[in-house]
Amino acid sequence: MDAHELYGMLKDAQERQGYFFNRDDKHTFGILDGLLINKERYGYMACPCRLASGIRENDSDIICPCDYREEDVREFGSCYCTLYVSGEFNEGKLAKVVVPERRPPEKVSF
Repeated sequence: MDAHELYGMLKDAQERQGYFFNRDDKHTFGILDGLLINKERYGYMACPCRLASGIRENDSDIICPCDYREEDVREFGSCYCTLYVSGEFNEGKLAKVVVPERRPPEKVSF
């Protein structure tokens, strides 16, 4: 599978839930490529914007879509890695800000 196939598999299902891929295709396909690399590396699609441990149980909160996506998109218009965004974000109606890391520090240390 490549990033374009993954995009096609996820797009409609995510949009029905109110999440959209970032309209910046270069960025979006870079993140999707990272997800596929992590799937090969770990056996699951850990967020490529975070350091995964390689232990699924430890990384369950950062398997895409991560546990923090809903709150991030609601508050900032995008998730941490800006793969998933709101419609308003893509329409340029929201200021683009750096989304703070919500993952607890104890989850990052391994």
